[in-house]
Formats: sequence, structure tokens, C-alpha cells
Amino acid sequence: MYVMEAVCIIGYDFPNAKEVNAYKIINKGINTEKMNILYENRDIIIVEKPSGIPVQTKRITDKDMISEIMNYLNKEKNVVNPYLGIIHRLDTPVRGILVFALNKRAAGKLSMQIREGVFNKKYYAVVDGLIETGGRQKILVDYLIKDKDNIARIADKENGHAKRAELKFITLLTDKERDISVLDIELVTGRFHQIRAQLAGMGHPIVNDRKYGGSVQKMPYDKNSIGLCAYFLSFKHPENGSLVEFRLDMEPKDMVLWS
Repeated sequence: MYVMEAVCIIGYDFPNAKEVNAYKIINKGINTEKMNILYENRDIIIVEKPSGIPVQTKRITDKDMISEIMNYLNKEKNVVNPYLGIIHRLDTPVRGILVFALNKRAAGKLSMQIREGVFNKKYYAVVDGLIETGGRQKILVDYLIKDKDNIARIADKENGHAKRAELKFITLLTDKERDISVLDIELVTGRFHQIRAQLAGMGHPIVNDRKYGGSVQKMPYDKNSIGLCAYFLSFKHPENGSLVEFRLDMEPKDMVLWS
């Protein structure tokens, strides 16, 4: 098993590339020097997505992670028509770790791991209210539906459109003065807006998450950020099947200082 913390290993050639519109990407004017690359080889690239930036957007003039990475591969690595496969996503206001595939073989292997539940994702969340777990991990199970307003809502188990959503959490910190808690969350399933909807459903929405009723004055987050960070990711490397782990260089307390 390999543990990576803010490591950048430079890769070489990226085979099985497909054509992309590099002109549109380059002309978005994205500064790749500021992109935090945690790891890189010829199969995958691991990056930290800042809050407020989408993984992918249809608007050509807007910055997104796809265009930022493609621009990096094209300009910094001199890769013509690079292949970039989206394996998983983070919501726009969420900060955290993402893995992208750099060839079709890696994309296929990683996508299979997603389907089989091999990926392990952990998050820090700052929520409204005080949650005491007594140092023990709690399990939260709900059934979610996605409504026409692009919001996940808790539904009855018998609802034919509802999908089972499960996560585990433990309280790491509480602040009585600000009436907030910092949770360590492990996703068991990966549903649309799952963490945001489930925490709101238990009466503890994520701070600054306006869409799900979170307070907006307790923390100095900007309007495009919420108190949620995907700080840990593990999976089997598509090259050799070894387990790899990636972790952001941060502590739970950093969530309440983060602005």
C-alpha cells in the first residue's frame, strides 16, 4: 500500500488519446501553475479541486477542472490531444481530491472499482448544531430522490424512485459558542448530493450550504464554498492493482479556520 501526501510524480506519454477541442480549452485562460497536483503518472492524475470550481461546465468561458487539467497536459506536458476520463465528481462548492484517468484502459479499471465499491472516500464536514457521538462511529441510512429543482430529498423506502444512501460519521470537534460540529464522514454509497441531503435531513445542514438550509454567518466561507472537503481517497492503482491512498495535508481544525 502506498500513502501519498501532496506528492507529484511526473509521468511521460499518455497512450490511447482521443481528440478534444484544445483550442477552447487553451483560450479559457486558466493558470495551471496554481493547480495542486497530488500525484501523476501515465495512467492517472490526482488533483485537488478548489471549492467554487465545477468538475465540468458547458459554458466555454467558465473555468472548470477538465479544462484546467487538459490545459496543463497540453501546455506543460506537451501532450497533443490528451485523453482525460472523469471517474467521479465533487459538487461545485466542495473542495477535495479527484482522480482522472489518462487513458481508456485506466478509465475502465477505475470505473469498475467505482461500481464494485472499491473506492474509499472520506470527508470533513462543518455542520450546524452540536453532535455528540461519544467517540463512536455512527451509521446514517436514508433513501434519496432527485427532484426537478436539482435537489436531493429524503423519501420513503417504498418509493420506487428512491435510492439507498449510507454513510458513516464520527464527531471530531464541537464549538458551543458558534454552535457547530466538525464531522469525519466515510461514504458507503455515492448518491447525488448525498452528504448534503443526509446531514440536512438529520437537522444538521452543512455550514454555508444555502441549498440545504445551512447557516451563512458562522464561518468565513465565500458564497461559492460550503463546509465540506473530500480530504481522503483510496483505490487500486490501475497499473498494478496495488492499494494507493491520497490525503490532503490538513487537519479537522483547519475546517473552522478555512476561509
